[in-house]
This record gives sequence, C-alpha cells and structure tokens, in this order.
Amino acid sequence: MENLNLKKNKFNKFPFIEISGETKSGWKEIADFCLDGQKKTITIDCYQGVFIEEIQQAFKDNALFFKTEDFFKSEKEIRNITQKDVTDDEIFGIITHLNMEDFIDINKLKKFEERIDDPSKPIVVCGPGASLFMQTPDMRIYADMARWEIQKRMRRGKINGLGVKNSNESFNHQYKRGFFVDWRVCDKHKKEWFFKCGYLLDTNKANDPKLVKMDLIKKGLEKAAHQPFSVVPFFDPGPWGGHWMEKNLAIENEDAPNHAWCFNCIPEENSILFKINNHFIELPSIDVVFFESVALLGDAVEARFGKEFPIRFDFLDTMGGGNLSLQVHPDTTYIQENFGMHYTQDESYYLLDAGENGSVYLGLKDDTDVKEMFDELENAQLHGNSFDAEKYVNKFPAKKHDHFLIPAGTIHCSGKDAMVLEISSTPYIFTFKMWDWGRLGLDGKPRPINIKHARNVIKNERRKRFVEEELINKIEIVSKGDGWVEEKTGLHRCEFIETRRHWFSKPVLHNGNGSVNVMMLIEGSEAVVESPDSLFEPFIVRYAETFIIPAAVKSFKISPFGTSKGKTIATIKAYVRF
Repeated sequence: MENLNLKKNKFNKFPFIEISGETKSGWKEIADFCLDGQKKTITIDCYQGVFIEEIQQAFKDNALFFKTEDFFKSEKEIRNITQKDVTDDEIFGIITHLNMEDFIDINKLKKFEERIDDPSKPIVVCGPGASLFMQTPDMRIYADMARWEIQKRMRRGKINGLGVKNSNESFNHQYKRGFFVDWRVCDKHKKEWFFKCGYLLDTNKANDPKLVKMDLIKKGLEKAAHQPFSVVPFFDPGPWGGHWMEKNLAIENEDAPNHAWCFNCIPEENSILFKINNHFIELPSIDVVFFESVALLGDAVEARFGKEFPIRFDFLDTMGGGNLSLQVHPDTTYIQENFGMHYTQDESYYLLDAGENGSVYLGLKDDTDVKEMFDELENAQLHGNSFDAEKYVNKFPAKKHDHFLIPAGTIHCSGKDAMVLEISSTPYIFTFKMWDWGRLGLDGKPRPINIKHARNVIKNERRKRFVEEELINKIEIVSKGDGWVEEKTGLHRCEFIETRRHWFSKPVLHNGNGSVNVMMLIEGSEAVVESPDSLFEPFIVRYAETFIIPAAVKSFKISPFGTSKGKTIATIKAYVRF
C-alpha cells in the first residue's frame, strides 16, 4: 500500500540543531590539544559504555593514564551492594539509590594519590567518576554516551557494567543492570559534574571522536529548550514486527528481518544532534531535560515530575507482522512499591494506519473468569499449550485515526496489520507479558513472561462495556475556526496526558498550556511551525515525524506547507493535563 503522505517527502532520520563554534576531531588532534605541555593533570569523566581503551590508546604514549575502575571496589563487593536493586528477576529491578562514590574503594584511591605525586608525565584519569579523583585538574572533560549506542554495544558484547564484567551476559541482564543501577548512578553524577567540565568529548562513533567546549553544549541545550526540535529516532526489529516503516519512512537495514519499533520521543533513550563547524555532536537527549528542565517541561510539570520527561511517542509496526504480546502494565502504587518508579506506564494506541484486518485487543470479556484465564496462561507457560486469547479478551477492529486509551491495569495488545503511534507516559519497560502467541524471540529463545506480576495488577472491572464507553474513540470537538477543527481524543481520566487533534487547511494558533507539547504530523506531507513573535526560525515537519515544543515556547502557529498547501492536514498533540 502506497502512502501518498510520503510520496514526495522523506522522513528525517537525523534532525539536528546548528550552532556556531569550533571543534577538534580525530584522536591525534584531540590528544595534541590536551597534551600541549601546559596541562599537567586531566580528568576525562565517562558515562557507562564509553570505550575507555580507545581513549587510552590516544593518550598513553605521552601521559600516565589511569582508569578509574582500577580503583573501584572488587567486582564481588559491587555485585553484593547492587544485588538488592538488580534482583534475580529476568527483566525487572529496583531503581537504585547508590551514588558513584559507593563504587570507589577509598584505600585504592589513597594509593592512587600517592602514585601521582610529582609525576614525570602529564596525568590523565579516565572513566566513570573521574571528576572525583582530582580536586583541581588543569582540564576537565566529560565523555557522554547516547543510551541507544550503549544498547548496541551491549548486544555486541563490547562493554561491561559499572565495576562488573558482564559483557558475556544476556542483553536482558545487561540492560536491567544499566536501567536500574548504572545509568541512575551515572545520571546523578553527570548532573553534578557535567557543567563543571570545560569540554565535551563525543565518542558515540568508534574512532571518530569530537571535542568541543562545554560552553557550546550549554548554548545548544539552551537553544533546544526555546524552539521546536526533534530527537534522533531509532528503529528495532521484533518477533511481531512489520514492514510499514520500511515502505513509508524509507528505513533501510538489510540485516533486520522487520522493523517493529521506532523510538521517536523517549529522551532517556534517544539522542539529540548538534551541528558545529560541519561536525555532528551527539548527546543523549535527556541532557536537555537535566539541564533545561523548567524551560523544556514548564515549571508546573517540572514540579510534578522533576527532571524527567513524562510523555512518550513511539511506533509499533505490525503491518505484515503479528500480534504484540498480550500484556498489562502496573498501576502507580504497584510500580512505586515494587520497582521504585515515581509514576506508571499508562498508554494509548493511536492508529496512524491500518490494514483491512487491523485490530486491537482491549479489556476483559464480560463473561471472563479471571482465575480461569490465569490458570490457562500458567498452563500454557509451563507445558507449551496454546492459549485462546479471544476467549477472554475483547478484539476490536481498528482503522486509521482510531484512538484506543489504555490506562494501567487494562489487558491489551495491538493485533496484526496495525501501524500504532503509542502516546503514553514515559516509563516503557514495565510490560507484564502474559502470552506471546507461542513464538520465540529473534534470538531463538522464548521471551520472558510475567504472569505473577500481571495477576497482581490486572483490573477485573475493565470489561467490554467499560472499554466501549470509556476507552475507544472518545473524540469530541472542543473548538473550531476558519479552516480548522480541534478535537479532544484522550487520554482517559486516570491518565495525566491530554491529547488534541487538529484538522486544518489554514494556519492554527496553539497555546503551550504551560507544559511541554509533543506533536506529530499524522496526515499530510508537510507543515511548518512558526513563532507569532519571530522568536525562533520556521521549523518544517514531515509526515509521521515527532517534534517537541518546549514550554518556553508560549505560543506557536502551524500551517500546511509545501505540497500540503491548500489541503486539509492533521496533527496530534500531547501535553500534561492539570
């Protein structure tokens, strides 16, 4: 099926923000600049996942090079202090309260201080926590790392966790330690030390480093927080994945059997690109949240969620694929008490497109015996028997532009032949799978099933009548004007996100609502976002592209652009409801 929305316009897979300034590139230029004879002590603080050996190779011949993890506690000690947070669960842990200082061995640190007394060469201390090793070095550098690149390195078995050698463990175990422990520790440390460093080192691409002054990064983050911008989307295959994105977004990856997910607005996971002096500098987009939280989120949203981005947009592509796993998400009390998260994984499915047989499974059937259902699920899990999902769960037809609301505790999944835009709260790994349709993951192994957790959180009252009355296409017109109509499409009253859809053939003026707004062009080829007061340059978006409007942008105008001029197009907007 050809999508006319994209016939002449290409999906932007590498959006960037341009700022003026100078960069150093390549290890020789960077090492020569740092070891210029003037600097005697240098710290290179690193996020987990940075290739320390690559940095060491560049500096070792002309400096005394120390790796911070040589001064960490023993691996046994670190595994002991992190076990309560890592847990024995296959997927889930508990958000840690540990700090970087908890990983460092005080006695080893004292010996390090003795070794660097009156050195014969410049000293370079490199690795996670390096800023803690010297009070007044001549140069401080921070080497950040995008979360998606970390995951790719995990899958290839190229990196270890903080103070542990776990590169040979399964990806699930590596990711769990990263999500619940290592990244939390590194994030707390980064918030304190990032802007105390004079330079940013980008090593996201192996052997292609870039060094820039931290003042330029600060300038870039400030610019992002005061204009529309997009993060860098990334794509991943899955056992149920389809092919809509390949055909309509020009996604090319010959090694992937399909494209199940596109993560296009999860700042914890995505990157943000800055173009400086014809070089692209890649940072985790969560840095905008950490260091420009009020401008980005709005003061009321920041007061409620802290330095966390609360809204998530991502794609689920089952066009030509299969059903997602039958699943449920925990309510706020359960996620707080069991995993240490502040808020939960409420969701919704907006149908960007659908085939003739597109469907969504949502809510229990009126006659479902929940105990019997879970007994059969456990029997299927233990003995490999089949499970008849449609005996217990409602299956609704799904068509383009339908909106299904999924408050926590509601059993659900997308069926095949659906192109879903998930508009949800940001927690994204707390999916309790109950049934995976008897298939294996792409690694040839069964994917983890979480029937015990699911049994604890499923809302028994979410049955067919409730679903039909409260969760499917609860669309109402809230305002209209010359050439435009605004509709409320969700989310449910138990969810904190408000969604508004605009159909328009003429410019529409939007109010920022005191919140960050996450938007997508869901119909039409192109639109342009402009400031009524010329506070930012016009920002062009194409079909299916997600873009963020920071709270600092109090008002903005969106108009059909390019080949969409004179046509009726549509956007969907999500913001925090007060």
